[in-house]
Amino acid sequence: MSAPPFDQFNLARHVGDKSSLVAANRKKLLQHCGGLEQIQWLNQVHGIDVVIAAVDGDKTADASFTRQAGLACAVMTADCLPVLFCDTSGQQVAAAHAGWRGLVAGVLEETLATFTQSREHILAWLGPAIGPQHFEVGAEVRAQFLDAAAMLSLAEQAFTVNPDKSNHYYADLYQLARLRLEAAGMKHIYGGQYCSYKDQQQFYSYRRDGATGRMATLIYKLAAQQ
Repeated sequence: MSAPPFDQFNLARHVGDKSSLVAANRKKLLQHCGGLEQIQWLNQVHGIDVVIAAVDGDKTADASFTRQAGLACAVMTADCLPVLFCDTSGQQVAAAHAGWRGLVAGVLEETLATFTQSREHILAWLGPAIGPQHFEVGAEVRAQFLDAAAMLSLAEQAFTVNPDKSNHYYADLYQLARLRLEAAGMKHIYGGQYCSYKDQQQFYSYRRDGATGRMATLIYKLAAQQ
């Protein structure tokens, strides 16, 4: 088992944990998930690139997509927002890593573009991320979201002033993601009830702890469906 601060089933290789222990945790995760044969791990860079999931090692991107059964799309987070997608027939799945940089740059829209189904037949689920009472950002981050938003008045509602610090705000990543998805034509958006910063028992949080591990959020078609 990894030593603190990585002792809660860390799945990331880049945070200072021993690579052999990370590999063991990834193997345990694979064995735990029924109908799963492989996981597409990503080297995430807070960008908008989307890759087709494969079985040939880690890829540098912030989202992956597949139609292949038994192959999971996965993203690692410790405050950033993981977003899972599938079509209503369960034939296409994707996972996106949406930190604020990727979110404002369009990683969710890029991920949606990989689907052949129309937006009304795609579902999205917002996984555990830092909550709106704890995600403090500067005025420059707020400005980038407002500049990128199709509806400025709605985007402004996702920010509340920090009364203790000038030109600083608390941002609601969940609301910002919903606004982007709705603007892209999404009708079925779920999740968004967690706070990785607040819930220390369940989640890693970089903002809370600094040195910390990473958890994974993944989606896949059961191999038995082939």
